[in-house]
Amino acid sequence: MYTLYELKTLFMNGRACLVFFHILFLLNLSKAKSQNSNDQKDSIIAPVIVSKIIHSSEKDLGDIVTKFIDRKKKETFKRLDYKKYNFSILPAVGYTLQTGFAALVSGNVGYFSNPGAEEKMSTITTSLTYSQYDQIIFPIYVNIWSKNGKYNLIADNRYISYPSNIFGLGGTTDPNKGHTINFNQIKFHETVLRKIIKNVFGGIGFYYDNFYNIKVLDPQTRRTNVFIQKEIGNTEVESGPVFKVVYDSRKNQLNADKGNFLNLTLRQNFEELGSSKEWASLLIDARKYIHFPRNSKNTLALWSYNWLTIAGNPNYLLLPSTGWDDQYNTGRGYIQSRFRGKQMVYFETEYRYAITQNGLIGGVIFANVQNFKGNIRPYDTFLPGYGAGIRIKLNKQSGANLCLDYAFGNGSQGLFVNLGEVF
Repeated sequence: MYTLYELKTLFMNGRACLVFFHILFLLNLSKAKSQNSNDQKDSIIAPVIVSKIIHSSEKDLGDIVTKFIDRKKKETFKRLDYKKYNFSILPAVGYTLQTGFAALVSGNVGYFSNPGAEEKMSTITTSLTYSQYDQIIFPIYVNIWSKNGKYNLIADNRYISYPSNIFGLGGTTDPNKGHTINFNQIKFHETVLRKIIKNVFGGIGFYYDNFYNIKVLDPQTRRTNVFIQKEIGNTEVESGPVFKVVYDSRKNQLNADKGNFLNLTLRQNFEELGSSKEWASLLIDARKYIHFPRNSKNTLALWSYNWLTIAGNPNYLLLPSTGWDDQYNTGRGYIQSRFRGKQMVYFETEYRYAITQNGLIGGVIFANVQNFKGNIRPYDTFLPGYGAGIRIKLNKQSGANLCLDYAFGNGSQGLFVNLGEVF
């Protein structure tokens, strides 16, 4: 149900640092739209309400650049017009804790099946990333709405070659005793949802994950760790049906300031359908946004993310883990894969407030806690994270922010950068 894919997945990862090419691209778009309200690029940045009128008191980064580029400009209002198809291709550079520096080329197309105030934008997004650590990431995201908004097709497909770190199971693992794991993954996650009542959608899908060329190496000798390799295996295939129910009353999925969201996803894997083993999982993703204080534009955001194994034993790489939600955003304060277990319970709260009256600069403070449980013994350790950040308005029509956060965890800290809010 995320119509924000064309933004959040420009880097495949929600913690990418946007520099130079990406900022330049967005600024050029902002300048282009202010010069010509019929420019095709006006609506590619994010889902928006068609023909929305934006008052000049609201500012984004493009307005600041335009002010210096075109001093003769004296528009009071700007209009975002409906366009059928909107394409973009851009190079970018990023940084994450798990990838190091990365270079990528990203492309997307966004369109409305039918113009109207309640219409949702359909998007297709892809990118090709190569990282400092020899990682290759190639996703294709599809989020298509039918003309009347009755049906929604969601596809999350990707190929990755992903050398990375693993740290075992539970919440008491030593961050200095990790192992390097190399693997390739082919992922096909397809879902079709149908509108049931207002804001409520339900449907079915099929998930397929194929992990192959799995190799676990000791960090010092760089030789295969025979014991861990035997436990994880060399290949793993999981496939089966998915049943999903979604409630979403948010006006803006990219930067929500009020409303509620609930996603219930039941996944069942069957050996008859090609799975290496049988197991089932349940995802409960709930979010709430309220103005606080009530008459202000400040937002208190609450997020509960519960990833539960309800039957069987998933492969290690498909166990609930820090930073492995679909948007890679859980666990600010820790590197991806830092904690892992059969049951993941996660909660985060964030307070978003304006720093400048024109909305260009904002700030956030946030805190999260995660807990993992396993078969042999419960991992009763509660693992906190917390931090603060700055928001820079990239596009006032969509509410897209460049998010710069610095977060702390137990024995861990780092910079976390996002395009669009974390949740």
